[in-house]
Amino acid sequence: MGTSSIIVWGISLAILSGVMNGTFTLPMRFLGRWSWENVWALFIAVSCLAMPVLVATATVSHLRDVVSASPPHAVWIALGTGFAWGFGAIMFGQGVSALGIAMGNTLVLAISASLGSFLPILVLAPQRLTQPQGKAIVLGTAVGIAGIILCGYAGLRRERSQKNQQASVRGEMVGKARPFWAGLILCAGAGLLSAVFNIGYSSAQEVVESAERLGNSAFAGSNVVWVLMLSSGAVANLLFCGYLFRTNRSWTKYRTAGAAPLYGLAILMGLLWGGSIFVYGAAAPRLGQLGPAIGWPLSLVVGLLVANLCGLATGEWKFSAAGDRAWMITGLAVLLIAISTLGWSSTL
Repeated sequence: MGTSSIIVWGISLAILSGVMNGTFTLPMRFLGRWSWENVWALFIAVSCLAMPVLVATATVSHLRDVVSASPPHAVWIALGTGFAWGFGAIMFGQGVSALGIAMGNTLVLAISASLGSFLPILVLAPQRLTQPQGKAIVLGTAVGIAGIILCGYAGLRRERSQKNQQASVRGEMVGKARPFWAGLILCAGAGLLSAVFNIGYSSAQEVVESAERLGNSAFAGSNVVWVLMLSSGAVANLLFCGYLFRTNRSWTKYRTAGAAPLYGLAILMGLLWGGSIFVYGAAAPRLGQLGPAIGWPLSLVVGLLVANLCGLATGEWKFSAAGDRAWMITGLAVLLIAISTLGWSSTL
């Protein structure tokens, strides 16, 4: 396969990753017969436990030896940051239930994209902030924050426009309706902890190096890091779901008559989100140096656009005023500029 064909294949995989990431919350619109914890526990079991273990087992030679040979501090960083990210995943699930697919995904992806570039360089190499790349990252982050503010304002206007239509807008959305400010706080926390996830992945690269020394590819080594981080994050999520099961006595909903489609939709959520990670992991090596510059922003942009198209298709903005949608479109345009700037920064 020629170089151009490999790059085209890599770009196609990056786009597919974005589509999967932008659509994975769509099934939540049709899972209102279950409580939030019923959906989220199954989603986490698939995306953070079953899928990472299966992928790592299939792609990594001597998986246990790789973990044993890795520096203990790198393993603990992966586990610790993964556990912290787990609480961000909880906030994300709750935030999407509160704000809807379009707004929830937009705010979390935007915050994660902006801080996911800025925080690692601030924590790991602050001296680079005064260099061209650091300045570009600061610029992209500032533009991203402006876009987030615009989208947040659009969401606030939408809440006022649809104040008397919330039941119709939510439909069969899983979870409880919350005030906009509560959903905004949840999504901000989710975006921040997603950035911590990126710091953990960057700081655990010695695990990847240990995998390569034992004859594995960099892709396989990354899958070891994913297993450590995602399984640790699953612990936080499942503990919280367990608390809700006990408090709400909702465990029995798994035995509800006709629940097979609900199981299918929750499992689909896990496959889409978990798959988006591994599909992008397969895209990056094919893009080489173009990965951070083209693949990463392309995946994020596609995810943002697809999530908002899903929100429009499911009627999340149908009762809002035209001005509300205009503010949201403006915010999205600013976010696309921010993501492109952050992608360009990786070439400097």
